[in-house]
Amino acid sequence: MRSASNRDSVAAWPQGEGPGATMTKAEIVERVYEKIGFSKKEASDVVESIFEILKRTLEQGEKVKISGFGNFVVNRKRARKGRNPQTGAEIVISGRRVLTFKASQVLKKSMNPES
Repeated sequence: MRSASNRDSVAAWPQGEGPGATMTKAEIVERVYEKIGFSKKEASDVVESIFEILKRTLEQGEKVKISGFGNFVVNRKRARKGRNPQTGAEIVISGRRVLTFKASQVLKKSMNPES
């Protein structure tokens, strides 16, 4: 496990971490396991439960606000006219729901501390 001071230094990130890297659900489970001390099974259950709650809430069209992190919002897009780029034929693009995320000011400042 890395120390807190090493976590903040870009040079200290192991390969696969840091800018441009992708964190997976398995890595989130691993971090919960390391930080909280649950068993890996318990950490996995906690992470799965949180994601399931978020997913169900968003499926119902409700907003999810996580203080200090940001807001997840489901918006409706209306049906609209479009064109098939290959044939030029006019088509109707059906309406749908889209998920948007807006980062909180706290998260934005932590990502860009010099700003």
